[in-house]
Amino acid sequence: MIVAVASSGRPPDLVDVEQRHVRNRVPVGAAISQSLTMAGRGLLKIKHNPQQLFDVIVLPIVFTVMFSTIFGGAIVGDVATYLPLLIPGVLVQVAVAASVTCGVQLREDLDRGVFDRFKSLPIARIAPLAGALLANAVRYVVATGITVAVGFAMGYRPGSLVGLAIACVLVVVVAFTLSWIFALMGVLLDKASTVQGVSMLVLMPLTFVSNALVPIDTMPDWIQACANANPVSHLVTSARSLAADGAAGVEIGYTLLGAAGILAIFVPVTLRTYMRRT
Repeated sequence: MIVAVASSGRPPDLVDVEQRHVRNRVPVGAAISQSLTMAGRGLLKIKHNPQQLFDVIVLPIVFTVMFSTIFGGAIVGDVATYLPLLIPGVLVQVAVAASVTCGVQLREDLDRGVFDRFKSLPIARIAPLAGALLANAVRYVVATGITVAVGFAMGYRPGSLVGLAIACVLVVVVAFTLSWIFALMGVLLDKASTVQGVSMLVLMPLTFVSNALVPIDTMPDWIQACANANPVSHLVTSARSLAADGAAGVEIGYTLLGAAGILAIFVPVTLRTYMRRT
């Protein structure tokens, strides 16, 4: 330290900060590896506490049974005919709802000081955050799998199994994309309950003011305009088209473009906010 001050002429504290900054730089490859390790930690948490999967197991069952029996007869005349319209909509609703938990769990970990302990480790600052988001992708996979299983049990038969599988992958990817928005809320807001409440205020209009459950043309004109502009509607239309005949229409392009836009905006903002506040 004395040599560093003598050669640079700068105060000891400034030299120390600069040396720590250089020492803490982590190569991109190492940061990715560390993020995957943190994702493994998240999976171990789920393994030792399976109750974390309770919502993504129960919600698909409740939503599919409840919405099909309530809306099926009113919209298309019977439940069986309604299922091809409903199952893709429930796939989207449940997966998007599951992404909210990411922000809540992140806030809880921050409150417990878990990330303070991570800061003392020689790892990339991004690794704990990215790992948590990657581990939560398992929840989206479980949610989509349960929804499809319940649909099949109720008589749902897609026109293309391959198309349905692609639709499930698309839903999981979009849910992971949306989790960055809720992760930002988890970093910005002070309490897990606040994150939950604000996230639901965002989530409810997104999922219900869409074509997930009912045709858009049955809505008032001003709500139709909102539903047509809603990215959830584009995602549901894409999932229905893929499940029906495996066709990849223009809606898929809109969906992927929207997902890319969300990542381009919210990933750097979330990371910058997270690194500044932790």
